[in-house]
Amino acid sequence: MRRVRSTPLLAILTLTAAGCGALQQPEGSQRTGLTGDRHTAGCAMARAPRHAVTGNVQVPLTPARLTAAMERIEEGGRERFAEHYSGMEIDHRGVRAVVYRVPSARFDGFVRSSAGTACVVVRDAAHAVAELSGWQDRVMADLPYWAEQGVRIVTVGSRHDGAGVEIGTQDIDEARRQLPARYGSAAPLVFVQEGPIPMLTSTSPTAPESVR
Repeated sequence: MRRVRSTPLLAILTLTAAGCGALQQPEGSQRTGLTGDRHTAGCAMARAPRHAVTGNVQVPLTPARLTAAMERIEEGGRERFAEHYSGMEIDHRGVRAVVYRVPSARFDGFVRSSAGTACVVVRDAAHAVAELSGWQDRVMADLPYWAEQGVRIVTVGSRHDGAGVEIGTQDIDEARRQLPARYGSAAPLVFVQEGPIPMLTSTSPTAPESVR
C-alpha cells in the first residue's frame, strides 16, 4: 500500500501465504467473474526460502528472477493496466509474489508472460489503482478542510489489495461519520485508528517489496 503522512510517502510491506497451481487465462470477455486465486506455471516448481544473517537477525532474500518479474508487473500494471492493477505484495516464505487486480483476461495474460519461471499468485480486487489514486488525491486535497472539521487525518494511502483508500486518523468515529457524508457512502474508504505523526527520517519506497 502506498500511504502518505502529510507529505512523505511511506513504504509498507505485507506478507501472506497461499497454495500454488497453474494460471489459466480466461477466454472471451476482458472482464471475468471473481474466481479466486490463480497461479503462474512457476508455482509448480520447487522453491525454498533463503535468508541472510545480519547480527542475530535473519533477513529474507528475494530471488533475482522473482524481483525481475515483480518489477515488470509493477511497471506494466501501472502504465498499461491501471484500470485493472491494484498492487502487489511479496510472500517470502512461499518465495512468490501476490498480485491483486480487478478481473481482466488481458491483464492475467500479461502477468503470465511477465512472470517467467517465477511464482506469481493473482488475486481478485474490488478496486484498481487508477480509481483509488483519484480518491487518494481528493482526500489529500481536502486535508485542510478536515483539520477545520476536527478530523485529524494522519495517513492516506491506496491499499495494495485494492480494498480501498486507507484513512489513518486520530478521530476515527468522526471520520467514519463525516467523510462518507462528503464523498458518498459508496466511496471506497477504509478507516483505521492512528496516533500522532512521528518524526520521519526516510521518505522513499524501496522496490520491489514496497510496491502497491
